[in-house]
Amino acid sequence: MIPFSPPYINENVIKEVVDSLKSGWITTGPKVKELEYEIAQFVGLPNVLCVNSWTSGAIMMLRWLGLEKGDEVIIPSYTYCATALAVIHAGGTPIMVDVNDDFNIDVKSIEKAITSKTKAVLSVDFAGFPCDYSEIQELVASEKIIKLFKPTSQIQKKLGRILFISDAAHSLGANYKNKGIGHSCDISIFSLHAVKNITTAEGGAIVINMPKPFDNENLYGNLRSMTLNCQTKDAFSKSQGGNWKYDITGLGMKINMADINAAIGLAQIKEYPTLLERRKSIFKKYSSEFKKFNWSIEPPTSTNEKESSYHLYPLRIKNINEEQRDEIISLISAQQIAVNVHFIPLPLLTYFKDLGYSIKEHPKAYNNYKAEISLPIYPQLTDESVDLVIKTTIDCCEQVLNTVSKTV
Repeated sequence: MIPFSPPYINENVIKEVVDSLKSGWITTGPKVKELEYEIAQFVGLPNVLCVNSWTSGAIMMLRWLGLEKGDEVIIPSYTYCATALAVIHAGGTPIMVDVNDDFNIDVKSIEKAITSKTKAVLSVDFAGFPCDYSEIQELVASEKIIKLFKPTSQIQKKLGRILFISDAAHSLGANYKNKGIGHSCDISIFSLHAVKNITTAEGGAIVINMPKPFDNENLYGNLRSMTLNCQTKDAFSKSQGGNWKYDITGLGMKINMADINAAIGLAQIKEYPTLLERRKSIFKKYSSEFKKFNWSIEPPTSTNEKESSYHLYPLRIKNINEEQRDEIISLISAQQIAVNVHFIPLPLLTYFKDLGYSIKEHPKAYNNYKAEISLPIYPQLTDESVDLVIKTTIDCCEQVLNTVSKTV
């Protein structure tokens, strides 16, 4: 059996976790701070806040922005449900727009969707391939869009324009214009979930890059307090003798990351350049083999401005429907190779359909989805396993496509 995406756990990870256990301190403390520092060094921005999930981090940032009922946040329809649910939990309305052939949000569709109610754009780096950051950045800062902007909170008034947040759940390790993700938007949020390139079992990391007059270091402190119910001292600080007195300064959340979780990611990120290189080599091997077939659409990997984090390998098969794609997946799975689909477009999911969203308004998202199969890609995959995935995928695709051609 070749699993789809097992976590990378080696002796260094185990040692780091055991060290946390032996320390007698397993909730938020020094290892969380160290992980924040390591991620900050990796992306090249100083203010990184770790939380217990991408979703809770996104909810908190949208609440911090001051979303009210009726406020709109523009998102792509081709994403995991958390992108939309975070907006709803924060009190806003997700406005879904279609995507490009590279799976990422279409900037022209963003522009068409902006109204006086728009408070944020929440883009997604699908599979770790960066979205069109500069174009979105220029759009929200353009004079005609700023004229439309109607702030309803003090934070929005201070910013003076639509907030640009990156759903960077997949893209820790990606680059845009030779910089880590986070430099070309206001807020980026990485996921550190169990299947991500770097994991803390459950977790997320918020990269703070607000423009002046915001003080990002001060904002980090305020948001860190917000993750702890707006308590003025965390448990680690209170545990230092006689330092028990604290205050509650606002309506916060309880979404802090624990040291026991941070320990896993801390060990991994120290090895990440090597792990990332292995992901890249597998990605390139897949593409070099699949491009030999005229039915294959290989996923984007790099351009002059962008390089992926190689989080997923979303292969697409030309001119097939959902049923044929599902048949290919069944055949591959029967050979003990786990594959996946990323993602079911949001308007196809019952909850969002019931809210009135329609897949008919998202033709590119649907066309990407119906042809997509995500293949295993992670550092532990051996060369032999990679070759087996390639051979099996080719054989199963050819089997279904040959059957289709005979019936036409």
